[in-house]
Amino acid sequence: MVMTVILCTDNNGGRMFHGRRQSRDSAVTEKIREICKGKKLWMNAYSWKLYGNLDGVETVSDEEFLIKARREDYCLSESDRLSLVSDKIHAVILFCWNRSYPSDVCLDLDLEQWEKTMALEFPGTSHESITMESYKRNGALS
Repeated sequence: MVMTVILCTDNNGGRMFHGRRQSRDSAVTEKIREICKGKKLWMNAYSWKLYGNLDGVETVSDEEFLIKARREDYCLSESDRLSLVSDKIHAVILFCWNRSYPSDVCLDLDLEQWEKTMALEFPGTSHESITMESYKRNGALS
């Protein structure tokens, strides 16, 4: 089974600092809700506190969500080592804060090895500009 992973990073691939997310933005939360509407969105308990109540989205909190998710599911990952499950990942949706923050947890997938299928800049509520990019594994079926 393979799934789509949603994540947020800074300009350097940073994701968290001292056990906390680097940033948040309600415009990103709304984009995630739009993407996952009518679908299942898996996450861990930490992410559930912010993203667990998205209208129209079936959200599931489970510490083993990257193992339990199915092909049609989405996974919101803020701190997980994705390289450990990279063979299960079909697609990545990346939100970039377009800023550099301190970080001690960084993206551990080399997206240079993936095909970028979409890039969109949009204004955030706390960030002047956020970039949303979609990637699919080279050679992956849609």
